[in-house]
Amino acid sequence: MLGFSLRLERRLTPSRTVSMLVPVISLVLALLVAGILLILVGASPWETYKAMAIGAFGGKYNISETLVKAIPLMLTGLAVSIAFRMQFWNIGAEGQLVMGGFAAAGVALFFPERFPWLPDWSLLPLMFLAAFAVGALWGLGPALLRAWLGVNEIITTLMLNYVAILWVEYLFVGPWKDPQGFGFPGTAQFPKAAWLPRITGRVHLGLIIAIVAAVVLWLALGRTKWGYEIRVIGENPRAARYAGISLVRNIVLVMIVSGGLAGLAGFGEVAGISHRLQKGLSVGYGYTAIIVAWLAKLNPWGVLLVAVLLAGLLVGGDQLQITMGLPASVALVLQGLILFFVLGGDIFTQYRLRILRAQRAQASQAIEEAGV
Repeated sequence: MLGFSLRLERRLTPSRTVSMLVPVISLVLALLVAGILLILVGASPWETYKAMAIGAFGGKYNISETLVKAIPLMLTGLAVSIAFRMQFWNIGAEGQLVMGGFAAAGVALFFPERFPWLPDWSLLPLMFLAAFAVGALWGLGPALLRAWLGVNEIITTLMLNYVAILWVEYLFVGPWKDPQGFGFPGTAQFPKAAWLPRITGRVHLGLIIAIVAAVVLWLALGRTKWGYEIRVIGENPRAARYAGISLVRNIVLVMIVSGGLAGLAGFGEVAGISHRLQKGLSVGYGYTAIIVAWLAKLNPWGVLLVAVLLAGLLVGGDQLQITMGLPASVALVLQGLILFFVLGGDIFTQYRLRILRAQRAQASQAIEEAGV
């Protein structure tokens, strides 16, 4: 008998201070646990974290590479966060990204040949629109199934990821494979008109697209009636229904925006980085976006910041192989620990931990059982 018991009590009003402190404490705990794991494998936690920080932000080239990885994380993070705000659990950002890349590649490869009268300057806008539209369509299926039939969107969006990835792999090793590619899987290189202009290094205009998307989402969610409806649905769907807010219409609209944004991440990857459709388009950005969205508390500005930090974690993890001989998977372990602690710690923003002495706990339990 411990003489006391622990109990979670729901907070009537979530504290702003607690909401800000919990992610910080969760991050510190994740670093501490990761440090223990590093010590167990014979590495110094301080030296490892220092090497990761230098590898991610220690120079112009490192910052450039970090921003390159941050761009798809920003767009997929925004995509996931708007869906999560309405408690629509879109786990399919990875598939929507891949389908956006597929659509952009299709326009770049076949439009100049089949529509030779199209001016060169129109190619990138068409790729942009195609990527957004196909990404949105890929998210629309699970949205309709959830809205009309109540099908769990976690399963449908997750399964569609595999369909999208395998479909694109089939294309670049089969019918879209470059006959002049010396047997390597991948399509032919896009014409120069289909290359997204770069700002510096390998950082392309996708960064501007992501920032503009964050501004638009911030305004839409905070300053419009539609944003208010999304917040109400996310907080209490039953109350929203009684208030006359259409759940079906909002689920469909949100998933069009969410899938479209993830599709633009695919557009940025093929038009700004690889300039062709090839292996490497799907590297888990859509899944990491879930961590980005939760760490950012679904705030568009927070998504931009957290995306850069997590991209730095990935780039810094790659540098560990070169500088310390540690596997790059150390960064993935750290990512997993951060998600674990952030999700686990999030409960303390909604609930307060109370320590009750034995007699008081028994009295409290008796009151509950009596239904008083």
